[in-house]
Amino acid sequence: MNKFSELKRRLFSAFIGAAVIIFSILWNEWSYFLIFFSICILAQWEFYRLVRMQDYLPLRFLGVFIGGILFILTFLIERGDLDGKYLLIIFPLASIVFVFKLYKKKDQNPFVNIALYYLGITYVAMPFSLINVIVFDSGDYAYEILLGLMLIIWSSDTGAYFAGTAFGKTKLFERISPKKSWEGSIGGTLVALVFAYLAMIYFGQLSLFEWLSVAVIVVVAGTYGDLVESHFKRTMSIKDSGNVIPGHGGFLDRFDSLILTVPFIVIFLKLL
Repeated sequence: MNKFSELKRRLFSAFIGAAVIIFSILWNEWSYFLIFFSICILAQWEFYRLVRMQDYLPLRFLGVFIGGILFILTFLIERGDLDGKYLLIIFPLASIVFVFKLYKKKDQNPFVNIALYYLGITYVAMPFSLINVIVFDSGDYAYEILLGLMLIIWSSDTGAYFAGTAFGKTKLFERISPKKSWEGSIGGTLVALVFAYLAMIYFGQLSLFEWLSVAVIVVVAGTYGDLVESHFKRTMSIKDSGNVIPGHGGFLDRFDSLILTVPFIVIFLKLL
């Protein structure tokens, strides 16, 4: 497949995926819940599938179950349907893994597998669950900040891709991701700042300084999220985390920037 055909496939799948996500956010909180809950579950399952390819044995069904419960609880708590104290049930539920591993005789690396089990929850499920903190304001569904955040992330990724393709010469972190360049990163930053300005105009909610701060967080944390995912894939000796999204790979490939960005955005918003 030549570069132009690959680009068309990449753009088409990106357009369809973005349209689905934007529609789900705009429609109501339940369409948002359905799409983001599904992405959370599929991304976490993908993570466990990848580590199992290296003969590790984290309890993936339990991990995905805990991740799903975490997302549901945070959604209901932020929506005002549950008291925050119910989030505490995650800790005893998640610790069930020790009981299972205690009786699993064939497990040669029980504590490595337990660590990977918890990593799947903290690295994937927790950031997705924190999105619920962004999308609710005192129990009311308020999509503007989340939608603005998604648009800034996508614009940053797109700007970095095209700027890197056109001008990229200075490697950003060649050992981990040879294709990434400083020129691409600068291009992504400029486009992200433009979209942050547009988000302030069309969505409001935050001041211009705050939206620009969100863009800076996206660029920095998103870049590191991409590098972490690249490092993870190199460790697993794979090119993509999956092949479900044409031209983009898997769910972890597509949402790596979001995963590392969301915790910092939540902290920033809570400090305002």
